[in-house]
Amino acid sequence: MNSRTRTAWLFLTPMIVLMLIVAVWPLTRSIWFSFTDTNINDISAGQWVGLENYFGEYGLFFNPNDEEGFWAGDWGISIRNTFGFAVVSVVLETLTGLGVALLLNQDFKGRALVRTAVLVPWAIPTIVSAKMWGWMLNDQFGVINTLLLDAGLIGHKIAWTAEPSYALWTVVLVDVWKTTPFMALLVLAALQTVPKDCYEAARVDGVHPLRVFWRITLPLIRQPLMVAIVFRLLDSLRVFDLIYVLTSNGSSTISMSGFVRREMVEYGNMGFGSAASTSLFLIIMLTAVIFLRLTRVKLAEDQP
Repeated sequence: MNSRTRTAWLFLTPMIVLMLIVAVWPLTRSIWFSFTDTNINDISAGQWVGLENYFGEYGLFFNPNDEEGFWAGDWGISIRNTFGFAVVSVVLETLTGLGVALLLNQDFKGRALVRTAVLVPWAIPTIVSAKMWGWMLNDQFGVINTLLLDAGLIGHKIAWTAEPSYALWTVVLVDVWKTTPFMALLVLAALQTVPKDCYEAARVDGVHPLRVFWRITLPLIRQPLMVAIVFRLLDSLRVFDLIYVLTSNGSSTISMSGFVRREMVEYGNMGFGSAASTSLFLIIMLTAVIFLRLTRVKLAEDQP
């Protein structure tokens, strides 16, 4: 081993040790607990149950022979809610963030001030913004209901975060309001790297602005845009705090992280909760791999 290699390992060792302590060891312990019936009241008394927490009669992926089956259970509902929240929120944030970034990329008076103002929702801590929106959406004293009633858009006050038909989509809109600046910031950074010569040539040739966007802007920022989407997708699949604060983790809006928290903290089922936690980790990892694979194949097909 030469001196360069030894120096590299010398600098890498503290980071590796830290990763083992804060990531690998807790994950390994959680996976171990998922194969036991451990209870939070006495962790040392847990017994090995194998795959019972996953596929047993009361396991996460048990599918009884009825019409509703797996998706009618709490874990199935939490998966459905999480992916519904993630897909809709990421699509809306991407489209809105792209529009905001294109606007902020233009030269106009006061652009620096507008850029700073756009970042305010993202700078507010999630818990604070969730409580703020919770007050505004309250069905008794919330300003949102008052404004909609005064405008004649609704006929009565609506419990936006309590009624099952509204709750999840209300959370989606709050998340879009908070996280769109993050997407806009990433897209704006990508737009800053696009050569100005491309736009000048298109303007001289009289190319329509929409055609410039589809043929020049979008292809040149596609890869950074995909990276931003991956970041937001993985983050949204782990959503907990926003849903928990706005809807108290109700059964109609519970996410996978909320399900894990409920089983481990409220019910004390460390074994079952660890099985859900391990499944959440695998689901997120599999989703990331599939998404990256699909986008990489698409990019390869576009090449001549």
